[in-house]
Amino acid sequence: MKYTALMVLFATAIASPAAAEDAICYNCPPQWADWASMLDAIDKKLDIQMPHDNKNSGQTLSQLLAERASPVADVAYYGVTTGIKAGNEAVAQAYKPEGFDEIPEGLKDPEGKWFAIHYGSLGFFVNVDALGGAEVPQCFADLNKPEYRGMVGYLDPSSAFVGYAGAVAVNQAFGGDLTNFDPAIKYFNELGKNDPIVPKQTSYARVVSGEIPILFDYDFNAYRGKYEEDGNFEFVMPCEGSVRVPYVMSLVADAPNPDAGKRVLDYILSDEGQAIWTNAYLQPARPVELPAEVADKFLPASAYERAVAVDYAQMEKAQAGFGERYLAEVD
Repeated sequence: MKYTALMVLFATAIASPAAAEDAICYNCPPQWADWASMLDAIDKKLDIQMPHDNKNSGQTLSQLLAERASPVADVAYYGVTTGIKAGNEAVAQAYKPEGFDEIPEGLKDPEGKWFAIHYGSLGFFVNVDALGGAEVPQCFADLNKPEYRGMVGYLDPSSAFVGYAGAVAVNQAFGGDLTNFDPAIKYFNELGKNDPIVPKQTSYARVVSGEIPILFDYDFNAYRGKYEEDGNFEFVMPCEGSVRVPYVMSLVADAPNPDAGKRVLDYILSDEGQAIWTNAYLQPARPVELPAEVADKFLPASAYERAVAVDYAQMEKAQAGFGERYLAEVD
């Protein structure tokens, strides 16, 4: 009996180091922002295995709060406003990866509780072949036309960050600001008469299949569809203007495998890690010039002038209130 117990303890001691090289990332879905390539690189370069996770930003924060006493995740990825919330709620732990100092001010918490890893600009991800002969819409206002009935999708802005980013873009396009969301509420009520599709989860595959012909989404997903999928896909920067939004990561407070989590974050902000994002048509957080073969696949710079930055801290403060209004006032 003693011998058996010692053997069990010995076997456990041998197994422990391998388990420590596993890490959990909340909200790292393979079909979003080409996380599939990043997770594969982390596996091959760091020998750290991180399973796919299809949460959205809001679900990630809710899970972190629910698990505060006994965290499961090591790192988390979310839209910038949710990252700010995670820092404020103390479920994100201060950590400054190598390259942190090169991230522009305003796109990181000074203590390192969250920091940008890449950017996207919001517009329309369009499956042209699924439009039934209708023209590719060029403006937010176009989507209320009868020819687009049942074709328009946007993620639930009370839950998914990309949905909220779309609401901010719409709101600004029609004269609102981060203190007045009346234009967005009016727009979504008008759009509701055109039978939109409102999923809660990342819906890249549903656009590719044609189930959602027009989706409020980021440029990087649309370019991925355009250049890597069979079919006819386009990215449209709305004529009224839009927003450019960073996505951020953080080390989870009291993470079960903090050393593995730190190595992951170091790699993501490294030159090699940032280059992976550019291959996925994302603008990197650190000032890295896009390779010419990637830059040539983007819309012209003149179109991107319509995508503006906002006060992300104020955007975060307004998010909960807008979500409540959306649920209460949009049919």
